[in-house]
Amino acid sequence: MVAYGIYFGASHSVQQLAADAARTAIGGANQTERQSLVTTFLANNAAGYPFVDSTKLTVLAQDSKADGSQFVVTVSYDARNLPIWNLLSGLPLPGTTISRQSTIRVGGI
Repeated sequence: MVAYGIYFGASHSVQQLAADAARTAIGGANQTERQSLVTTFLANNAAGYPFVDSTKLTVLAQDSKADGSQFVVTVSYDARNLPIWNLLSGLPLPGTTISRQSTIRVGGI
């Protein structure tokens, strides 16, 4: 239970980072400015999220290919350094990369 609790905590933090970064990006006038807002948000705030080492995050922030009125932020986290992998040998654990995304509509309603 402890192992999965740590993993779910990290997973929730990555999802929250993606959502918060996407909300921050809404102020950008174009894709480049939105990408910059996302990158700046992560650099300034990622360390405050539980179970997340900000140096292990990668981000992809871009206009949606399917719908140009949407902007998608995908945050991936290399979770190999979480302490859960050594808690119990033989325990079925999820993958070592946590990837979450959040989408916002660009330009209002």
